Amino acid sequence: MNNLHRKYASHRHAILFYSLLTTIGAAPLLVALRFDGALLEFFLALNLLAGVLGFEAGWTRRTLLILTITAVVIHFVSAQGAAEVRPAVLAFWTAIALLSAASSIRFAMRSTRVDAEHIYAALSAYLLAGIFFGVLYHGIESVWPGSFNIAGAQGEFPLFDAMYFSFVTLATLGYGDLLPVSEIARGLAIIEAVSGQLFLAVMIARLVSSHVQAADGRKR
Repeated sequence: MNNLHRKYASHRHAILFYSLLTTIGAAPLLVALRFDGALLEFFLALNLLAGVLGFEAGWTRRTLLILTITAVVIHFVSAQGAAEVRPAVLAFWTAIALLSAASSIRFAMRSTRVDAEHIYAALSAYLLAGIFFGVLYHGIESVWPGSFNIAGAQGEFPLFDAMYFSFVTLATLGYGDLLPVSEIARGLAIIEAVSGQLFLAVMIARLVSSHVQAADGRKR
């Protein structure tokens, strides 16, 4: 058991990255096959748990893990009845995911030696932000209908559409088929777009710099 735990700890960001990538790839397929949205939410819950397990061992990880499991249980229980609780739980999911992204960024930037696990950590932070900003947008539309204009007409804002809009915003593609209308939606879209560009600029520069320093150290 200890050996398994050590192996997981040494590859936790790689596992998180592939978990996120699997969710992104599975999401459109689940929608096309008309699976219930709860299945996509189940994938997201697994991503969230993987993100929390990406923290270093200690009281912070234990506390966040307990809170996350509680939030996941509340979310799926509320889906059967108290739907008014779900937006608040989704907002909490997003907060936990962004904390996990911050932990991954810290892990990627604090080392002077760049290896695959540091790259996976940086990539995971980017994907976590894209997926869970989408979860937040979905929750906002649930609380304040009409916050987003969908293909020229206000209507439902499914979770996959919200994730799609999030990645379009994060990558600053701006297709224009989904538009934030309310002040809150526009403000969050601005934060996500700016954060995405700053992340790419700073993180790439940091990883390249660390790689060059490590290469120079080996030559000496």
